[in-house]
Amino acid sequence: MNTFYVISNTQKDPELHNAKVIQDFLQEKGKKCYIQTARSDGMQEHYRYTDPAGIPDEVECVLVLGGDGTLLQAARDLVDRSLPLLGINMGTLGYLAEIDRKNIRPALEKLIQGEYSVEHRMMITGTAYHQKRKLLEDIALNDIVITRDGRMRVVDFQVLVDGEFLCGYSADGVIVSTPTGSTGYNLSAGGPIVSPKASLMVLTAVAPHTLNARPIILPEDVEITIQMGTGHGVDADGAVATFDGDTMVKLNAGDKIVITKSERKAVLVKTKQTSFLEILREKMNK
Repeated sequence: MNTFYVISNTQKDPELHNAKVIQDFLQEKGKKCYIQTARSDGMQEHYRYTDPAGIPDEVECVLVLGGDGTLLQAARDLVDRSLPLLGINMGTLGYLAEIDRKNIRPALEKLIQGEYSVEHRMMITGTAYHQKRKLLEDIALNDIVITRDGRMRVVDFQVLVDGEFLCGYSADGVIVSTPTGSTGYNLSAGGPIVSPKASLMVLTAVAPHTLNARPIILPEDVEITIQMGTGHGVDADGAVATFDGDTMVKLNAGDKIVITKSERKAVLVKTKQTSFLEILREKMNK
């Protein structure tokens, strides 16, 4: 690799200190490196934090400084560019951003020498509807979560798979997770841990008001429809669907969200031989 692009979370990399260190190192090696700051202001319709049109065509790899959240944002913004992303963690060990500060230079050396592998991660698309009118369509690498909006109360959810009724929940929410997102909110809600190399979807209820609700693993090629019930109250506040904890859309009684596997995938670079099981062991032993 000869040309790089750095996206930096300035909350974790103040004044772009680490980004500039990376740029200087790569330039000393005779490589090109551009820097852009991941920002939360001035968002446009076609991107959230990073404008894909602002990345030169010659870029071969995007270096994402921050944490798993910053990498999720970059993956969603740049999904149509299919650029390999390397996550560099500015905090504790992450599931996605596996390189830490002390291993930045060795990782860059491996990229330059071509000593790396690439993983393609499944993503999901969700489309929210009010009757037949489309409210929002977006993509997620981790999960799409539908939770109550407003006061503390349960919401009724009806779940259909390929148009056939599967189950109903009275719960605080429902999570539809990818394998990559299985170690996120899904895990906290009691869902299973899935290898990120798998291709499937996990359906997990959040605090269900029943004793027999269990997470359900579904094939990658199904269509999951989650229909909103009325909730437990005359003046129910409705619910909200969020995509990777970022983009959101309000849902009311009768609204639905349809979730399918996306045709697009996130491309992640691995320079370390650390396996998913090794990361999992370290996380579980904390």
